[in-house]
Amino acid sequence: MKLTVYCWSLMCLILRSQAGVVDDFSQVDRCKDFLYMGTPPRGYLSTSLKKICQRYVDKPRFVTLYDPQKHIPIYSAYTFKKSDGEKRVDIPWMFEPQLATDKGSSNMEPFPQSSLMHKNFEDTQAVLEDYVDVVQYERGQMSPDEHQVDPLDKAATYTLTNVVPLIREFNFGPWSTQLEVTRKRLNNYCHGKAYVITGVTTSGNMIRRDNLDRVAIPEFMWTAYCCSDYDHNAPYSERYKFPAFGAYGLNDRVNNHMVEVPIKNLEKFLKGKMEVDKNFQIFYSDCVSDA
Repeated sequence: MKLTVYCWSLMCLILRSQAGVVDDFSQVDRCKDFLYMGTPPRGYLSTSLKKICQRYVDKPRFVTLYDPQKHIPIYSAYTFKKSDGEKRVDIPWMFEPQLATDKGSSNMEPFPQSSLMHKNFEDTQAVLEDYVDVVQYERGQMSPDEHQVDPLDKAATYTLTNVVPLIREFNFGPWSTQLEVTRKRLNNYCHGKAYVITGVTTSGNMIRRDNLDRVAIPEFMWTAYCCSDYDHNAPYSERYKFPAFGAYGLNDRVNNHMVEVPIKNLEKFLKGKMEVDKNFQIFYSDCVSDA
């Protein structure tokens, strides 16, 4: 049902503001739900980054901080759902209309079949052609299909605004293993809501197409979770990794093992790799409850 057909102009504006490209995640109710305490990571210095409330079939599914110049997400933030780790294989890749024009749909949409149509929005985001002739790279999801249960939540992860180029050996090796480790840990020991943020650092390497820099290649991938309601009787080997923990790994064929670290250690590592200020923080109050 299209509520916007029957609403007053102010209500239409409110409904439209619930998704698509927004000014502030924390000011949009259904978007801030994917962030611990409704607060996004702080400290990013760039003013050109776009905040996308990733909306699919008229419902926000997760949020992404997107770089329209490097054509990659800087991070995606989502709420983990207890899952069996299966992936969907029947979903067409999608794009974000509102990155191309503020008059665009606030829902992600499948790429048009005609590649000529892709030129209408390739200035602001990656398109399918960017990944065609780069066999060494896989489309790595920042908010992964495997961490969702609802078929529509899983489908929403298949937008190129949620994807970065990962070296095949890293994607199918250490990175996939880390996603599974996190999935099992949160499945088994997180009793409440788990907030996850996955991001990248870059060092200037790009996928090129038609002699143009098109898509930034991550140097490191990192991920962190926050679950304040967890099993205090879990084995110590798992319990000390709550309420929050992180991991990072080099996006390469070799020396690409994942390193699990406390949140403070991850933040310290990332400060040396990203354009952030000294107050950079992944989770509000480092996921330490005031209670």
